[in-house]
Amino acid sequence: MIVYLHGLNSAGSSGKAALLRQALPGIDLISPTYPAHSADLAVARLSDELNRLLSEPGRTDEPRLLVGSSMGGFYGAWLAQRLGFHHLVMINPALQPWQLLKQVVGWQFNEALNQGYFLSSRMVADTRRYHTPVEALAVPTTVLVDKGDELIDYRIAQEVYGDRVAMHCFEGGSHTFEHMDDAVAIIDQIHQSFL
Repeated sequence: MIVYLHGLNSAGSSGKAALLRQALPGIDLISPTYPAHSADLAVARLSDELNRLLSEPGRTDEPRLLVGSSMGGFYGAWLAQRLGFHHLVMINPALQPWQLLKQVVGWQFNEALNQGYFLSSRMVADTRRYHTPVEALAVPTTVLVDKGDELIDYRIAQEVYGDRVAMHCFEGGSHTFEHMDDAVAIIDQIHQSFL
């Protein structure tokens, strides 16, 4: 099973989730929609939904891979340690959203949901509660970054994780992440290693 967590202004129906589902048809891919802008609500909803899902009959011994993009990578790091995942993959992760999101406080629009919301300074500060320091990463972790990411400097992930994770840095690209074919191959290889 693969759980995919989308980024800030996205949804469970995102292009990355659809691509993973199409490219890995033999793997059950779950991609919940959650309020990524509201840290407490996001973590509470995801914890409840994933705890319920992971405790279903037949799922308790199943390989569990969590893939998170941007804010999904941030929340994924926190959740993976607590919910018994076997591997975490972060794509262009927002590792310090309490700093990154300061510049976009105000009205936002999530095109995937066709819905507006207000991102407050308090919401941004609340993300710090779910920070997972590198020393707390108890789950094997792979980080995929595009060097051309215009929103998050890829060097932050390099500085934060150093050689403590499997790091893949791709030339060019963007925050959208332009190397999904490579990501699919890496994710498939990780999943196959469980079998």
